[in-house]
Amino acid sequence: MSASDSPAADRSWLTAELTVIGQVTTASNVTLVCEAGGGGQRVVYKPERGERPLWDFPDGTLAGREVASYLVSQALGWGVIPETVLREGPFGPGMVQRWIDTAEDEPSPGLVDLCPVGAIPDGYREVLRALDPGGHPVSLVHADDARLQRMAVLDVLINNADRKGGHALLGLDGRVYGVDHGICLHTEPKLRTVLWGWAGEPVADELLTDITVLVKALPGELGERLAGLITDAEIDALEARGRALLDEPVMPLPASQRPIPWPAF
Repeated sequence: MSASDSPAADRSWLTAELTVIGQVTTASNVTLVCEAGGGGQRVVYKPERGERPLWDFPDGTLAGREVASYLVSQALGWGVIPETVLREGPFGPGMVQRWIDTAEDEPSPGLVDLCPVGAIPDGYREVLRALDPGGHPVSLVHADDARLQRMAVLDVLINNADRKGGHALLGLDGRVYGVDHGICLHTEPKLRTVLWGWAGEPVADELLTDITVLVKALPGELGERLAGLITDAEIDALEARGRALLDEPVMPLPASQRPIPWPAF
């Protein structure tokens, strides 16, 4: 159980009236910042009516996929994804997610960052080399952090097609959170991520233990809850990905011509 989902956590936002106080204008779908009730608690609200249709994700809703991804994270016991629910909001039903407070001045380098080629900071892994807008060679790097590595394994399981650098947040509580999981859990391989630094390396035994628990839970209550959010074929594919990691506990290598989402941040 994550700290955000503990009995002591303030969960009044699950039913409180939502008041829109801002919008994330860089998001491809309508993403609103809301205040829940009168206590100043913030949440992220993505109404289903604000979703842009995707030809390759024709089933269900992106909001439903966000909630399904959260349920997988919780079933693993990892708490990577902030508490996420489907509920009514000012513009109808949608995904509502607990807001993650981060430092106003982000540490440098961040969890995922760019640095000059040949100047990779200690404790970071290089993912690729490219040219920045000024034509200077840079390396895309991410922290060699067990919290971030757990997120990378989760992305393999949920087949995350959009793990950008800006989707990994370092909370003020010291936890690392992943957000934006609307295009996950497809039946076909679609893994696109900036977290390739562990490609080809073994998955830790303690994570495999948790994956075993997930796979065993899918035919039961977890599968029933997911069935209201994603298709049966997608649930079967999730189980297959879990079993594949257990059979060959190694992080996959990039297998497509577009293994990193664009933009990367």
